[in-house]
Amino acid sequence: MIIALGSDHGGFDTKNLVVNYLKEKGYEVKDIGCNSTDSCDYPLFGLEVGEIVASKQADIGIVVCTTGVGISIAANKVKGIRCGLAWNPTIAKYCRMHNDCNVLALPGKYLSEEEIYEIVKAFLEAEFEGGRHQRRVDIINQYDRER
Repeated sequence: MIIALGSDHGGFDTKNLVVNYLKEKGYEVKDIGCNSTDSCDYPLFGLEVGEIVASKQADIGIVVCTTGVGISIAANKVKGIRCGLAWNPTIAKYCRMHNDCNVLALPGKYLSEEEIYEIVKAFLEAEFEGGRHQRRVDIINQYDRER
């Protein structure tokens, strides 16, 4: 599985923790930046991760900014992306199970290292349930095609 990662300066340290965690677990990682804690614009990284996932250059994406909100909004602007913001493992699991999210957003400032790993693990291990949830994802996808 190939995972694209991106963050702004507020998510830089968290992104690096996730990159190292994923590499230790044997995942292929595409780290598109940012590369320091110098101020930068989160939309650029959220959009790029979204484009990489939407174009199938990566299977899923993980994006990080201070709260996870801004970068998730940016990623969700890309056609075909369903980015969910998760603050705990249960939400991360349901992002995948019920919404077929292909990008996970994390709040870089508000999680411990242990929480970060638990959330990422839950997201990666969960699978889309389909069924009644497929109908809802289809509605979202239909709107994507109509724009």
